[in-house]
Amino acid sequence: MIQPAPGNQVVLLRNGAEYFPALETAIASARREIYLESYIYDGDATGWRIAQALAAAARRGAAVRVLLDGFGSKTLARALLDELRGAGVRVMFFRPEVSVFALRRRRLRRLHRKLAVIDGRIAYVGGINIIDDSHTPGQLPPRFDYAVAVEGPVLTDIHRAARQLWMRVAWSQLRWRGNRRWSPPPYQGNGGAMQAAFVIRDNLRHRRDIEAAYLEAIGGARREIIIANAYFLPGRKFRRALIDAALRGVKVVLLLQGRVEYLLLHYASRALYGVLLDAGVEIFEYHRSFLHAKVAVIDGCWATVGSSNIDPFSLMLAREANLVVIDAGFAATLKESLARAMHDGARRVQPAHWKRQPSYRRFFSWAGYGVVRWLVGMAGYGRKYDEV
Repeated sequence: MIQPAPGNQVVLLRNGAEYFPALETAIASARREIYLESYIYDGDATGWRIAQALAAAARRGAAVRVLLDGFGSKTLARALLDELRGAGVRVMFFRPEVSVFALRRRRLRRLHRKLAVIDGRIAYVGGINIIDDSHTPGQLPPRFDYAVAVEGPVLTDIHRAARQLWMRVAWSQLRWRGNRRWSPPPYQGNGGAMQAAFVIRDNLRHRRDIEAAYLEAIGGARREIIIANAYFLPGRKFRRALIDAALRGVKVVLLLQGRVEYLLLHYASRALYGVLLDAGVEIFEYHRSFLHAKVAVIDGCWATVGSSNIDPFSLMLAREANLVVIDAGFAATLKESLARAMHDGARRVQPAHWKRQPSYRRFFSWAGYGVVRWLVGMAGYGRKYDEV
């Protein structure tokens, strides 16, 4: 059971248009330390803007540490890396890719967190990578995604998690020199009135924490559950929780990916539509652009924003980070944003129409589902694969 801490201020940020200016401003004010983690860091205009802000902070004397995933950011331009490292920014890659042909099971265990912590006074948590989200196929609108800006006592947990992972990766790569230790003092700001908890998933002590937070909130829901998730392929326990909620009269609404981004996951997630629709779950597919959000609102009070999809890769393999917020005002803001997205850019899946779909589509859906489960099984759970 998570224990939200009181006294926090959490601000919802929609898409890169709101997130990146806020992040740049915070970086520009950094004096002591910056941690930044991202699955994808792209060398586009957005990536360069953030890189220049990080480099400037390092030149001012701040300790700037950037941790990127070795698969998601494997194509990052050498010129951008040189810009960062030349200014004194320390950059490391989590499990760097050695060869595209290497069939190691641990390749599926990725760093999928997207967060930043600046001077221990403000943090950003969410699903937005360092990439221009307006670069979409066919000149579609920007990817639909969220992050949050966080101030308050919960920063202690966010800073600790960022530092611990950085040190673990540094030691695994024999790069521990230059990691001067600085612990921010206890938060002294005004904070706010919101309760918040930082919840992570790793392959050590916190394997099930994010899923457990969802299941606890879903199990206690009495009125409404709204989940927006880009890659939705929940396990049996999660599906059962949603179905049980719908059967006891809770309105359950899912906003899912409507466009084909990854063909395998596109078909696999649809294998579960039938049983959910039969239980009364409402499913909307977002078509206006690519959905990348990983958020939820439950009973108008509980909300979460983060990096974790509801699929086997996020819930069983990757390192993820979500913020849970207990606050009616924040939940209302997120719910309003989701309602607008469903109204303007989504189509509801009608149960009667779904039942009439061709049999070959059902076959592809269940085949995709089976392949995904097989891949997850191949990744294994043994301690042999729990190292960084």
